[in-house]
Amino acid sequence: MIRPLKMGAALVGFGVLLSQLGHLLVYQLEFGSAAQTVQSTGSHAYFPTLVKTGLGVAAAAILCSLLVIGAARIVAGGRIRPVATAPSYVSLLGALFTIQVVFFALQETAESIAAGTAIASAPHLLLLGAVGQLPVALLAAVALKWLLVRFEAAVLAIRTALAEPRVATTTPHLVLLPRALRLEPAVVEACPAVYIKRGPPPSLRS
Repeated sequence: MIRPLKMGAALVGFGVLLSQLGHLLVYQLEFGSAAQTVQSTGSHAYFPTLVKTGLGVAAAAILCSLLVIGAARIVAGGRIRPVATAPSYVSLLGALFTIQVVFFALQETAESIAAGTAIASAPHLLLLGAVGQLPVALLAAVALKWLLVRFEAAVLAIRTALAEPRVATTTPHLVLLPRALRLEPAVVEACPAVYIKRGPPPSLRS
């Protein structure tokens, strides 16, 4: 089972990565065609590299999870049965959305301080963050819910398969030949004297 501490750490890391996608959407809505220029100059010069790195890490994590799920299906000999221990969709959505908005606000504040410009007001940051981060959180919660359920089931299936000892046993089979295939009739025809019952001489039988 996935422990709550590990789940919380994974959600925070995933939410931080997703906040960069929401950041892209926020700036696209706010600056339009100039969004790419704004996000790659001045205090935002780090942003393109951060986005590429974040997307690469997220893609690698998803790929590894899918490989584990595929390996579990092979080991289990077919489909794996999902387990219903992952957080609900609403819980995932609330956690991801909150993490994304908070990190977006902190990121924007840090950029304003680094650039020496006025810090945007809290309502402005929350509004922009909600508009840009909510669509990303909605889609991510669906994908994460699907992935968590199957990933946990895959890990459980692999552990079960590795824990079960597989000893090859052979059961001897007794093969009975049909009466027509037995060797006795053939031997009788070849050596009739062997099967003649012993008794008194013919002269003493009468």
